[in-house]
Amino acid sequence: MNGVKNYLSLVKFSHTIFALPFAFIGFVLGAQYLQNQQIEFENIELKFFLVLVCMVTARSAAMAFNRYLDRHFDKLNPRTAIREIPSGIIKAEKALLFIMMNVVLFITATFFINPICFYLSPVALFVILFYSYTKRFTFLCHLVLGIGLSLAPIGAFLAVTGVFNMVPLLFSCAVVFWVSGFDIIYALQDIEFDKSQSLYSIPSYWGLSKALNIARALHVICAGFVIAAFFSGGFHIVYLGGLFVFIGMLIYQHSIVKPHDLRKVNIAFMTANGIASIVFSIFVIADILMSTFL
Repeated sequence: MNGVKNYLSLVKFSHTIFALPFAFIGFVLGAQYLQNQQIEFENIELKFFLVLVCMVTARSAAMAFNRYLDRHFDKLNPRTAIREIPSGIIKAEKALLFIMMNVVLFITATFFINPICFYLSPVALFVILFYSYTKRFTFLCHLVLGIGLSLAPIGAFLAVTGVFNMVPLLFSCAVVFWVSGFDIIYALQDIEFDKSQSLYSIPSYWGLSKALNIARALHVICAGFVIAAFFSGGFHIVYLGGLFVFIGMLIYQHSIVKPHDLRKVNIAFMTANGIASIVFSIFVIADILMSTFL
């Protein structure tokens, strides 16, 4: 049992609350699309299970790979030295085996979903694994992370329909800028360490104040995309309730993190964004279900 807990801690399983709710939005949007096209949705339970497997295994592979690749840096950083690999709780070789197992499971699940998901699975894996290298050469690493998590809504939609569509793409764009913004806030904790190790991030490159301004700008763009999705998707008043909470959480996290006071970074990163993702997805899915299936 402790072994399972260690691996769940390795991949920060609790952080699944960021992208998974958007995958659910993509899934329900896909079901709505089939309904509108008068196409029968077969094996909905199996398809949902496979999408869930893809989300969990892809994220587990990406996070474990990040921890594996950064294990030497993590050992030097007092904030991260207690992580599972640098502290010796999980051996590096076992972490690598865990990564490979998740990659195989991910590709296998996409094979049973549909051909387009299977053919695009190497592209998705490249994006989410490549992120771990980016901090070594570009401060745009936050955007790459955002792109990785943004695959959730459009990927789930593709799993259901096999086609691309504007509305889930708008949600994916929102995720790019949302994740990039809050990852910049999270990176504020390691400015001095990143500088000492020649690692790139927007905070270490631009400094505290400018980094926070950039994060704010990214979150404004994010808000623009979720508003655009409202109009493009023909949503109703229920959506607006979720939109109010989501934008409110964006504003809240910037109100509690200041250049001279970083004590609430973790509240801004985990609590505010967790609430934003879960509550927003509930309202959006409720809006879809009420307008389509009731």
